[in-house]
Amino acid sequence: MDIKIESSWKEHLKEEFEKQYFTDLTDFVRSEYTAQRIYPPGRLIFNAFEKCPFDKVKVVILGQDPYHEPGQAHGLCFSVPDGVDFPPSLQNIFKEIKNDLNIPIPKSGNLERWAEQGVFLLNATLTVRAHQAGSHQKKGWETFTDNVIHRLSNSRDHLVFLLWGAYAQRKDELIDSRKHLVLKSVHPSPLSAHRGFFDNHQFSKANEYLIANGRKPINW
Repeated sequence: MDIKIESSWKEHLKEEFEKQYFTDLTDFVRSEYTAQRIYPPGRLIFNAFEKCPFDKVKVVILGQDPYHEPGQAHGLCFSVPDGVDFPPSLQNIFKEIKNDLNIPIPKSGNLERWAEQGVFLLNATLTVRAHQAGSHQKKGWETFTDNVIHRLSNSRDHLVFLLWGAYAQRKDELIDSRKHLVLKSVHPSPLSAHRGFFDNHQFSKANEYLIANGRKPINW
């Protein structure tokens, strides 16, 4: 199957695109875009891959679903386009970065600037129905993105994985912690951030690890 995705990822994932589950997933997603309002726009489904090629990845942040309200989702977990109000979790991410690294809260919630530095912003499920959180879960996306995580763990060295919340933390079984740094905390959601997301200093820890392994730190 010819999937429009950044070339380095296409090379690493080409076997995945030929599997039956992915054919079934593609059929489902196409039918949903025809019949429903789906986010993100179809051209941005693989935006995280486009903005951060396989060999450029330094940090992986895992989300669960795209935002499901109008104008928010653009294919990068936790990120919103320029001019869109910050969702609560993103507000808390910026608060912790300010606390950790004394970086002022930015005017834009567009995290493409992170992706271009090597932060791979991956949602476990890459599409969602408008106003219906979780509506495209268990359709095949998780099989695909689990394989993405596993490929990164196996093929790369000294990556940082940021696993926020119970859902993301379950992905640690896909990651070889002997060759990568895995940092876990509660989710940045207002429901949980006060229980360990604030003051976790994961952004500085990630940069310290990158520097120790000869890589340029992220300008968060």
